[in-house]
Amino acid sequence: MKLLGFLILLAFFPLFAGEFYINLASQIFIFAIFAASINLLLGYGGLATLGHASYLGVAAYTSALLGLKLGLGHWIAAPAALLGATLMACLFGLVALRATGLGFLMLTLALSQVLWGTAYRWVALTDGDNGLRGLSRPFHLDDAASFYYFALAATAASLWLMARFVGSPFGAALRGTRDQPRRMSALGHNVWLIRWVSFVYAGFWGAVSGLLFVYVWLIRWVTFVYAGFWGAVSGLLFVYYHKYIHPISLSLTNSAEGLLAVIAGGSGTLGGPVVGAAIVMLLKNYVSAYIERWNTLLGLVFVLIVVFMPEGVVPGVKRLWLRFASRT
Repeated sequence: MKLLGFLILLAFFPLFAGEFYINLASQIFIFAIFAASINLLLGYGGLATLGHASYLGVAAYTSALLGLKLGLGHWIAAPAALLGATLMACLFGLVALRATGLGFLMLTLALSQVLWGTAYRWVALTDGDNGLRGLSRPFHLDDAASFYYFALAATAASLWLMARFVGSPFGAALRGTRDQPRRMSALGHNVWLIRWVSFVYAGFWGAVSGLLFVYVWLIRWVTFVYAGFWGAVSGLLFVYYHKYIHPISLSLTNSAEGLLAVIAGGSGTLGGPVVGAAIVMLLKNYVSAYIERWNTLLGLVFVLIVVFMPEGVVPGVKRLWLRFASRT
């Protein structure tokens, strides 16, 4: 009921807010999808990544290049961009998931830096540091309010699908790999036989879901790909909003901001990445207009959150509320 009321409030927001705040809210929605996709890896899989901006940037660049170079419409460019970024996540997952912990973190960083360097140096394709200009939005969503509703609908659908994902048996298996990886691996007897029976009995996705209970690496790889897909969704919205794309979208800074949003809001929760995204984007786009060194303030805010709410804002506020309610 509270969620429905919040969605109604968001639906009426453009009616009483100025254009600046409507655009700011649209950017928060886009970054919320990006942060939530990181949360699938960090919060539910225990896999910290510094290369997630790769999927945002690749989806954005693919969509932009298909439109500018080949003249393809959004109906073709958008699915192609999502497919391309997801296939790249399949490949990157095969490489990065050879390691865990710090090794995984460094592999994702290295892979993303390769793409960032390519975007800067391949001037003939990407225009290098100048970026790609002259892009358009789908459905003629050029005014702030119409794009706001488009971004709101896309964000609501994305978060709902991710909530279904983590609430499924697959999500339970994923949390098991995070908490008890050795015990989950110990269930992996006759993996190939289980795979064959599952494929026959329940079809492709049912087979994957069944195998994920007994095959830890596959669980993490599928989650890596799934998180990459939602990173690509945020990339499409990103390029639609700005109508411009620059290699900085693939940078370490972009990935780090997403990771920071997840940690600040509360990893392993559905609302944490949204709250964290709002904190980062408000400081980046609103506070920066008044404070030159806004990133210093962002660091201070992050330190305060870690000190007083080490589990994140959403779990921390919930803990304080329950403590207050128990006293009253």
